[in-house]
Amino acid sequence: MGELRSTLASKIRAAAVSRVRRPQAAPPPPVSSPAQLPGDTVIAIGASTGGTEAIVQVLTKLPASAPGIVIAQHIPPQFSRAFASRLNDICMLAVKEAEDGDWLRPGCALVAPGDFHMLLRKTGARYSVNVKTGPRVCYQRPSVDVLFSSVAEAAGSRAIGVLLTGMGADGSQGLLKMRQAGARTIAQDEATCVVFGMPREAILAGAAEQVLALPAIANGILTARRTSPVLT
Repeated sequence: MGELRSTLASKIRAAAVSRVRRPQAAPPPPVSSPAQLPGDTVIAIGASTGGTEAIVQVLTKLPASAPGIVIAQHIPPQFSRAFASRLNDICMLAVKEAEDGDWLRPGCALVAPGDFHMLLRKTGARYSVNVKTGPRVCYQRPSVDVLFSSVAEAAGSRAIGVLLTGMGADGSQGLLKMRQAGARTIAQDEATCVVFGMPREAILAGAAEQVLALPAIANGILTARRTSPVLT
């Protein structure tokens, strides 16, 4: 009840301002890319309210050859494994709930377990994830800020950050760190968000290089290049 007390009011406010949309009857086909992203690219995605369906729309458009993906979705622990399993069933990618020490590889997406933070680590030329407990950040565990900050440190300009629909500010500072490290960064636009809070905060902070409608985000990822300037 102690943790529920700190989050219940925000959840009610999120429901009050949310835009409820019917899910698509079938996932759209993958988007073709004019140029293959480098194999050492890392894609980091963060989302909260409305994010489960937004992530479906993005991942179902990505090919099996897409770079490795790490995902932080605000979700209770009893649902994160089922969410990852559902994504695995409908995507061309291999999707699983992350376990501590999992290696990240092209064609693979790792979903942070509910009630655990997930961080990206680099060992030599390879990436793995660290799944651990710890204090909530922005009232959340997993926290998008925690994931994005670790991606900025581990992958730098080799990363692409995507912040999707959600209430609050989680992810805005982490996305800013990614952009400052030279990563390409994308925020979902207001018109296609269920709740525009998290992307709005990132845009206001100058963290988003591009602001795209949800249907355009997969293509934005696939056409990103590792030539964005490092912010100071």
